[in-house]
Amino acid sequence: MTELAVRPARGGAVVALLKRFPMEIIFLCLVAVLVMVAPGFDSTGNLLNVLRTISMLGIIAFGMTAVIVAGEIDLSVGSGAALAGCIVAWFAGAYSDTIGAGLSVFLGAAVAVLVGFLTGLVTGKVRQHFNVPTFIATLAMFTALRGAANLITGGYPLATFPGWFEYFGGGYLLGIPFPVYIFAATFFGMHFLMNNTRFGRAVYAVGGNMEAARLSGIDVWFVKTMTLGLTGVLTAISGILIASQIGSGTGTVATGMELDVIAAVIIGGTSLFGGKGRIWGTLIGVLFLGCVSNGMTLMNVSEYWQYVVRGAIILGAVLLNQILERVR
Repeated sequence: MTELAVRPARGGAVVALLKRFPMEIIFLCLVAVLVMVAPGFDSTGNLLNVLRTISMLGIIAFGMTAVIVAGEIDLSVGSGAALAGCIVAWFAGAYSDTIGAGLSVFLGAAVAVLVGFLTGLVTGKVRQHFNVPTFIATLAMFTALRGAANLITGGYPLATFPGWFEYFGGGYLLGIPFPVYIFAATFFGMHFLMNNTRFGRAVYAVGGNMEAARLSGIDVWFVKTMTLGLTGVLTAISGILIASQIGSGTGTVATGMELDVIAAVIIGGTSLFGGKGRIWGTLIGVLFLGCVSNGMTLMNVSEYWQYVVRGAIILGAVLLNQILERVR
């Protein structure tokens, strides 16, 4: 009698755990499988390489989480990252001889971050005053920013950085890739912002019910615009790190990155309808995508099949979230 009573209790606990932490459990299972089937996956060097690769993606994804929770979307982040790197490269080439390499790079980075913020600000204002969906507005930005990046570089990579600049994207600090520290700082900062501040609570309120949020005194358009501006800033930071890693500013970098960013956010459980999402979930989504991509590369899976698998994963994540919503 006691044994029969314990079994359902244990089964119920397992089901409850699956409902509460679905992607975390799936991610752990994925890692276990890759350790067994992907040669060298669990080596220290490979794991550090995975962390470096996902850092640039994750920095933007944390900002994108806020945008999507607020009920909007940003398709311009890949182009924005490319533009940021090109701006820094241009400043490094144009002003190194007059104000010094260090100051020119710093000035270029500051301008790139400002441009990223203003890009988000413009998108938000277009959304507010002209009622243009951010899907359309950022699609236009996607094209314009990529064109601006190529105009700055003339269509060729600008390798104008001083040697020390490559440390930020390619160097190590205490044995860990430097971008991982920026990635971690962004995670903790965004986690605190979304869970422990009035602004974070306003983001969830606006995405959950925009009209109710407005009636409660929240400036809904300010909240939406600031999430887009914040994502623009994080996009610029990521673009600067990418430029540092490859040693040049080029208008062709980060092509398709916006899709990977959105995929990571969706896999992490953020609803495209707004009002629901976690920074922690996005972290799991970023790690999940990074491990899948790295594992398939180690197993010599064709690049074309990798696209198919990643598409299936995104669809599966959306379906899983829908199923869990119904059974909760």
